[in-house]
Formats: sequence, structure tokens, C-alpha cells
Amino acid sequence: MRDVVYLDRLEQAEALLKPMRVEVLRRLAEPSSCTEVAKQLGQTPQRVYYHVKQLVAVGLAEQVSERRVRGINEGIYQAVARSYWLSPALVGRLGPRRSEDRLSLGYVLSLVEEVQADIANLDRTAPELPSLGISGQVCLPEERRPEFLADLREAMQGLFEKYGGAEGSSFRVALVCYPAAEGPPVEPVTADPAAEDAAESSNAPKHR
Repeated sequence: MRDVVYLDRLEQAEALLKPMRVEVLRRLAEPSSCTEVAKQLGQTPQRVYYHVKQLVAVGLAEQVSERRVRGINEGIYQAVARSYWLSPALVGRLGPRRSEDRLSLGYVLSLVEEVQADIANLDRTAPELPSLGISGQVCLPEERRPEFLADLREAMQGLFEKYGGAEGSSFRVALVCYPAAEGPPVEPVTADPAAEDAAESSNAPKHR
């Protein structure tokens, strides 16, 4: 199982639009049969099987093994990754790219998109991918923001000059600063089986 899968195909994004399908995918963090997932979700194996096949079809889950249960072959499925990223390219940029100020939120978003794409393109079969992430929070009165920006630029410029030689492996350094969000974190979406389209279960093939 990979750490991250970068979703850049529209059919992959569409497969995750149904909350129940997302719940099924979460249960496939460990290898499981449709019967086992159905018991966890209080659903029928046929309904879960329908969702699993949709996930397999777009490459978000895979069959990892098979076992014989009461004379019937039962597939064992697992999610292909621990987390999934939706590519901004699924929608694409609307209109021509504007010249953005480095102090604007638009520039920050563009930079984050580039970092996201870079990480997705890393060779995850490599035995080692040395990486580093640092996060913190500062409190700045408006009158001290220019001072903070000057200090930050000086510190970063010093690092680039010190380690900007041609020798050694190349690493990208990206730094963003944005207003801290207020309020509780957003809770993950949970499925409401009653709200799902009843037609899916009626069309689902019978399977363990």
C-alpha cells in the first residue's frame, strides 16, 4: 500500500462523490472481504461489492487475494493508498494565469499546487525519500509584519546561499505563510445510507 495516490483522472474523483463509497474505501485500509466490510457498515454484501468494484475499476482499490468460503470464491480487497489527493488539474485554471504578487493568497495556492504535483511525481519505489516538514505559528501585529517578512527573507536567502552549490542531491524548499484558521477542524464526511441512490443496490451483482 502506498502512502499517497494523486488523483488526476475525472473518473477517480467521480468515484469518491458518494459518501458510502468513501466509507467502504476507509474500511479497506486493511485487507477485507465485502462480507466483512458489510458487517462493519450494516449493509448487504451485494451493496458493498458494487462499491468495491467501482473503486477497483478506477484504481483506488485492488483485489489482493482470494479464499474459498463454503464452496464460493471470496475476494479480499484493499485500498491502494493510505491517503488520496485530488489534483487541481481536474478542473484546471479558469482564464489566463495572472501575474500574482508573492504576498497574495493566489501565489500561495499556486505554490501549494506545484509542491503537491512534485510530491506525487516522486519515485515511491525508491528505498529512501529524505524529506522534511516544519510547521509553526506566529502572532504578528500589523505594524510588525514588514519586519517579520524582512527577517524571513534574510534567513531564507542565507540558507540558499549557503547550500546553493552544484554538489549533492537537489531538494526543493517551499515556504508559505497564511492566516491561521479559526474554529474546530473540519470533520470527515460520513455516509448516510438512507440518502444513497437505491437503484445501486438493485443493480448490484450478488457476491460474497
